Amino acid sequence: MYRIWALAALFCGALRGETELILPFFNHTNSSNLDWIGESIAESVRDSLASEGLLVLDREDRLEAYRRLSLRPGADLTHASVLKIGESLDASNVVYGFYELLPAPDGNPQTKGSLRITTRIMDLKHTRQSAPFEELGALEDLAALEIHLGWQTLSTLRGKAAPPEADFRKARRAVRIDAVENYIRGLLATAPEQRNHFFTQAARLDEHYSQPCFQLGKSYWEKKDYKSAVGWLERVARSDPRYLEAQFFLGLCKYLTSDYTGAESAFQTVAASVPLNEVLNNLGAAQARRNQNEAAAASFQKAIDGDSADPDYQFNMGYLLWRQGQFDLAAASFRAATERDSNDAEATTLLGRCLKRDGPRQGDLRMEARERLKMNYEEAAYRQLQAELAK
Repeated sequence: MYRIWALAALFCGALRGETELILPFFNHTNSSNLDWIGESIAESVRDSLASEGLLVLDREDRLEAYRRLSLRPGADLTHASVLKIGESLDASNVVYGFYELLPAPDGNPQTKGSLRITTRIMDLKHTRQSAPFEELGALEDLAALEIHLGWQTLSTLRGKAAPPEADFRKARRAVRIDAVENYIRGLLATAPEQRNHFFTQAARLDEHYSQPCFQLGKSYWEKKDYKSAVGWLERVARSDPRYLEAQFFLGLCKYLTSDYTGAESAFQTVAASVPLNEVLNNLGAAQARRNQNEAAAASFQKAIDGDSADPDYQFNMGYLLWRQGQFDLAAASFRAATERDSNDAEATTLLGRCLKRDGPRQGDLRMEARERLKMNYEEAAYRQLQAELAK
C-alpha cells in the first residue's frame, strides 16, 4: 500500500537525516518592529530550496519542535539550541543566522538603511558548521537579497548540482517589501481575521505575489467558501513550491461547485507530477461526473492498486460499475468495501442492490452523485519515497 510505504520511507529518510531545516533568522537590530524579517528570510530560503527539489521541513514542523523544546519562536538561540532543534526533527542540515540594520551610507535619505544578513549551515550528519556568508544591501531590496541568499544556500548544499545563479534569479521575481511584510505578518498573526487581512493586503500590493494567494485560497477552502477559494488558488504561480497543493485544492473546490471539467484538469495536473492515491481517486470522481466511464475506472483502479485497503476507493469503483449495470463486478467492489469497513451502510445497501440486479432508478436522488472524495494531500511523503527509491 502506497501510504504505509510512503510514511515508512518518510520515517526512515528522517532517520538518515535527509531533510533541510530553515530557522527564522535572529533580529540583531535595535527594533522589534523588524522581527518579521527573520521569518521572511526563513520562508524565502525554504521556498528556494523546495522549488529546486530539496526536501525541506515545513514551518509547522519547526513550530512544533519549538513547542516541544519550550523555545520561544524568534528567540536568539544558542548553538546548542540550534543543534537540539535540528536533532529533534532529524534534519540533515540546519540553516540559520541573524540580520543587522546598518546606517544608510553617507546619510542617504532614499533608504532606511542597509541590511546585513549573516548565514550559517550546520551539518548535523557530520557534526560540522559552514563558514558564515553574508548578504548586504538596502532594506528596501530585501526580496532581492533573499533570492541571492537562497541561491547561496542551495549552492552550499548542492554544490555543482545547483543551477547557475542567472537561471535561478530568472525564475524568481523580487516582491515589494511592503507586500512581503504584510504576508509575513499574516503568517505570524494568530487571529484568522487578522491573518486574512494581512494576506489580502500583500496580494493587493503585488498582484504577482503567489504566496498570499495560496494562504487565502486555503483559508476560504476551510470556510467552505469554494468560489472565493477558486479565485485565489488560480493565482498561485507554477513556480511556487505550493503550486501542486494549490491545484489539488483547486480541483476540490471546482468539483464542489460542479465545475467537473475544471476539477478534472486540476487533478490531472497534480497526478502528472505527484500520482498520489487520493489525487487519482478524485480525478476518477471528476471523470465519472463527466460520464467518462473508462477513464474514471482507470483512475479508480490506480488508486486501488496504490492502496487496496482503502474502502472509499473500492466503493467508488463499485458505484461506477453499478451505474453502468455491471452488477457482478460492482458487487465485488462493494463487498471489498464492506470487508474493509463493516459499518459502511451505503456500501452494504448497494451491494444488496447489485445482488438483486437493481440498478439506478430515475428520480432516486439518494443514490445520485455518491462518489467519495479525499481531502488529504501528502506530497511530502511521496517526495520522500521518491528520494529513497532514487538512492
